[in-house]
Amino acid sequence: MVLLVAASLPVLAQKSATTAKTASGVLEGVVEPSGIRSFKGVPFAQPPVGELRWKEPQPVKAWTGVRKADEFGAKPMQLNVFGDMNSRSKSMGEDCLYLNVWTPAKSGKEKLPVLVYFYGGGWVAGDGSEPRYDGESMAQKGIVAVTVNYRLGVFGYMSHPEFSKESGHNASGNYGYLDQREALRWVKQNIAAFGGDPNQVTIAGESAGSCSVSAQMASPLSKGLFHRAIGESGSLLAMPMLPPVSLADAEKAGVRFGESLGATTLAQLRALPADQLLKASGKPGVMQWTPVVDGYFFPKSPLAAFEAGEQVKVPLLVGWNSQEMGYQFLLGKEQPTVAAYTQAVEKRFGDRAAEVLKLYAATDDQSAEQAATDLASDGFLSYCTWKWADLHSKTGGSQPVYRYYYSRPRPAMRPEMGNASAGLAGGVVRDGAAKKADIPKGAVHSAEIEYAMGNLATNQVYDWTPDDYKVSKVMQEFFANFIKTGNPNGAGVPAWTPIKGNTVSVMHIDVNTRQEPEQNRGRYLFWDSKK
Repeated sequence: MVLLVAASLPVLAQKSATTAKTASGVLEGVVEPSGIRSFKGVPFAQPPVGELRWKEPQPVKAWTGVRKADEFGAKPMQLNVFGDMNSRSKSMGEDCLYLNVWTPAKSGKEKLPVLVYFYGGGWVAGDGSEPRYDGESMAQKGIVAVTVNYRLGVFGYMSHPEFSKESGHNASGNYGYLDQREALRWVKQNIAAFGGDPNQVTIAGESAGSCSVSAQMASPLSKGLFHRAIGESGSLLAMPMLPPVSLADAEKAGVRFGESLGATTLAQLRALPADQLLKASGKPGVMQWTPVVDGYFFPKSPLAAFEAGEQVKVPLLVGWNSQEMGYQFLLGKEQPTVAAYTQAVEKRFGDRAAEVLKLYAATDDQSAEQAATDLASDGFLSYCTWKWADLHSKTGGSQPVYRYYYSRPRPAMRPEMGNASAGLAGGVVRDGAAKKADIPKGAVHSAEIEYAMGNLATNQVYDWTPDDYKVSKVMQEFFANFIKTGNPNGAGVPAWTPIKGNTVSVMHIDVNTRQEPEQNRGRYLFWDSKK
């Protein structure tokens, strides 16, 4: 039996009510003990159920009276893919299109910068209630922070010829991205009611959330809805793991999936219970629902859009972690010796193996482990994130691009965690047979989120040290400065130079945060040549 452990701090202090008037009606949120006003479970679109399943999100309907906004809305339909994810939502359902707002503003006249954060989870898991994304800490920096739910998996990315025919755009799929766009439209229309400036909106995200940021930049439908962008570990540009697919291929996959359930018409598909669809979508052999070059949200592939300079041209802060993937991804159960590493590279890269072994050199078993980790990490997410930064610096209309490399390993787990393994979401998973996990040598995938958002204290799993809080203070300051001005520089943080032509400076974020010239560019040029 799997035991999930991922605690957040209880709120014991008394809260008072507060209101905000949106275009759809009055919301009643709460004033947190810190003085930050929060509004949770705010609808930004109609529930995508019944006839609205697999449709572009529709504007939220107005309500009368005062609507309570003191609890998170339902999280999107999802399987327990990443067992340690720590949702604070009390339910799960198709009716999931809700967002959450944290604001330091006392009135609607303050025009504060806005952060809209998209969660990660591989397009199949996650929600905006997770403590690591909580916006209260950012709000204390003078920012209106927003987290957004979007449809996932088969509900968010399935295509089908009948969906396309009904759409009015001859397109289907990408509903999750269209949900994000609808949330941005809501922000543009309503964020002033919370003291936010609709002309100072930064979108940000990690992993699938980072890919979502690149998606919004690549889509002409999102122009004018945001003004800065932050990407943490991932983009849709040259992603080797789950690349965007053509509408024709996506529609064929949707037809096969429907036929497997005995549903061949739109009416039959919409009549299927959500739980049945979710369960069937997780069976082995079912296509992973991925972004679709649909001719509507994506008139062309995200890579082609950036190559042509057709992306939304905004300042970009982007980077990745030092251990996005472990050496096991390349070596499997083999120990990281020079011999095992060499054999794995030769098998994976064939006649280009010698080139790889030169770029990712291993002279002894210790360096073999690091080389295999670097190679696995680059192939997983680092390269496609590098490609995003590199292309936007060339075709982004002189907009600044700031690149970082995050390398702070998480500390040991607290003693009370016992024998446990770390999960991608920052919590832990216990299965009875687990051995006490080793402390990672690098910053694993997703490890930076609590640091960047100022939320270390909400994660009770790890034994945070003063050095961790030092790293978090600097990283959050970089992010807050960028959200406010489009430039991460400011008092109390190291100077950070944007990419200038072929001169690439990288901010190495760790206990000793410092800027260094780009290293290992040849590795990414190698991956570029493999396209």
